Amino acid sequence: MSFFDFFTAAKSEKNDKEKKENSASLAELVCKTFADPPVLETERLRLCKIVPEHAADMFEYSGDAEVTRYLTWSPHSSAKETERYIRILQKKYADGSFNDWGVVLKETGKFIGTCGYTSFDYEHNTAEVGYVLGKPYWGQGFAPEAVRRVMRYGFEVLGLDGFTAKYMEGNDASGRVMQKCGMTLEGVYRHSMYIKGEFKNIVVYHVTKEQFYAALERNA
Repeated sequence: MSFFDFFTAAKSEKNDKEKKENSASLAELVCKTFADPPVLETERLRLCKIVPEHAADMFEYSGDAEVTRYLTWSPHSSAKETERYIRILQKKYADGSFNDWGVVLKETGKFIGTCGYTSFDYEHNTAEVGYVLGKPYWGQGFAPEAVRRVMRYGFEVLGLDGFTAKYMEGNDASGRVMQKCGMTLEGVYRHSMYIKGEFKNIVVYHVTKEQFYAALERNA
């Protein structure tokens, strides 16, 4: 082995070790953060922990087939199902395995949906962002307002380098939310997810930290 090969191998080993350490640190930070999620605010919204008191408001959209049409889960069949779901979330919050905020209107205190991190790619220091809002709140800019705040927290507090977001082909409104948050199309993955009995095409968007803040400045 030449000196150059030895140096390259040693550098690669060091980089791999640093990546593993950074991944472990991020995973620990995420777990600690969502054990007791911080309250985030925007001009019109308050993002907070989802609690049992939100059940009635959540069922208004979780039981709506039009809202869940392009989601991976089916409508809740009853208010009791939503209540059970929120009880489960309390356990997931406690162990740091659930990474969403509830979205609440500041003006009325109405719980209108959720927004947060669907998953993390610790190796590449990125996350997937996801969101759902009740139908009465579509088309009013609430979704991009919540997503931008969640992404800012990811960049500024969690130290992430980028975000991805996905939607089922046909849900063009979700794609427009992603575009408003500075995201650009990565690709369409044909028949890549089996959802509700059939394979679906999934559209994927991506944004880096630099791209996100550049978009904020352009739209200021």
